[in-house]
Amino acid sequence: MALNENGNKNSELTKRILFTLGMLAVYRLGVHVPTPGVDANAVMAFFKAQNAGIFGLFNTFTGGALEQFSVFALGIMPYISASIIFQLLTSAVPALESLKKEGASGQKKIQQYTRYATILLAIVQGYGMSTWLMNSAGPAGEKLVLSPVVGLLPFKLMTILTLTAGTCFVMWLGEQITDRGIGNGTSLIIFTGIAASIPTSAMRMYELISTGELKAIVALLILIFMIATIAAVIYMEVAQRRITIQYSQRGQMGPQSMAAPTSHLPIKINFSGVIPPIFASSLLMFPATMANFTSTPWLKALQDSLNPSGVIFNILFVALIVFFSFFYTEIVFNSKEVAENLKKYGGFIPGVRAGSSTSEYIERVLERVNVAGCVYLSTVCVLPVVLSSYFQLPFYFGGTSLLILVGVALDTAQQIQSHLLTTKYEGFMKGAKIRSRRVQF
Repeated sequence: MALNENGNKNSELTKRILFTLGMLAVYRLGVHVPTPGVDANAVMAFFKAQNAGIFGLFNTFTGGALEQFSVFALGIMPYISASIIFQLLTSAVPALESLKKEGASGQKKIQQYTRYATILLAIVQGYGMSTWLMNSAGPAGEKLVLSPVVGLLPFKLMTILTLTAGTCFVMWLGEQITDRGIGNGTSLIIFTGIAASIPTSAMRMYELISTGELKAIVALLILIFMIATIAAVIYMEVAQRRITIQYSQRGQMGPQSMAAPTSHLPIKINFSGVIPPIFASSLLMFPATMANFTSTPWLKALQDSLNPSGVIFNILFVALIVFFSFFYTEIVFNSKEVAENLKKYGGFIPGVRAGSSTSEYIERVLERVNVAGCVYLSTVCVLPVVLSSYFQLPFYFGGTSLLILVGVALDTAQQIQSHLLTTKYEGFMKGAKIRSRRVQF
């Protein structure tokens, strides 16, 4: 009986995995569906010429949908932006903070507000991109828009409707994967977009080896370095600083009362995840991108000074990563609330008084851990520039893309492992119930 139940549960896990793969396949097909009214070849040539700006960052997250200007050109980015905004607001706005504490019902309302904000951001971004397409030209001076009218609708209105509908559909795909598939749907969609560029990079490296431009021994050393870097990123992503927590046993007598149960408060080394690099790169790329749309002299000078491979850009990049890491951690992690909860449930840190002393101790540990996390994030994010500038690596490796790939892969693996453990536990419990019934009869 238990084996049959396990088999059914394993088949459910298989269905979830197949459902996830099917939804991701639908997303990848949509990436190649063009937006009506645009010259796809001219738009692709333009975006490839502007690949160093913020377009390159967004194009990576959309899996090439932006440079093709498909119906998924905005991708999941409006939803991510809305989610980050509401995540920060829940810690700053009392009404949203109380809503968050209501549990599942409060989270459902916040999720609904996030969807509305996603649609609003998609409309604003769609209007901006449609206006920019109408006023821009390709590298050879050709128009990016075939006609100002598409069917019965103006091009701007058609583009806004198309891109907003595409974003809503991608958001729906992500929610379906989360509910009926494996892992976080939004993260898996971004993972799929970034992973789609891996075969192209592998073919590029193979062509360089075949033509003799890259020696086989150098390619082997590059491969070993990449594997070692991925292993280091995996280690840092799962690394934790565990603070020992003990719980008092009130009302118990005898020898058992001498040994208080212990637990741990885990604090991740990379507590803020990929949010600091995304914020920092977006902020630095914005002036360079705006300079492409205007002839303002000071913006052009700023664009020249903020070259992604330059020293000034990378110094500012590291500084912003450090700032956003501490800023995000300060907003999300409330050490006073943690200390109050420990005191409420009889928990304490050995050698530290309960209350404000515990809060200060946790805050101090978190700051020290955050320093190590900032060093780690800065090293990984600057790595692509070092490899491409000084070691002439023929493709992009490292940075935010690598952090997302490793983080999502680890999270998905944990989701699958949780399903397997749940299956084994439920099978064991049902088998134990059957055996107990037999004993009773």
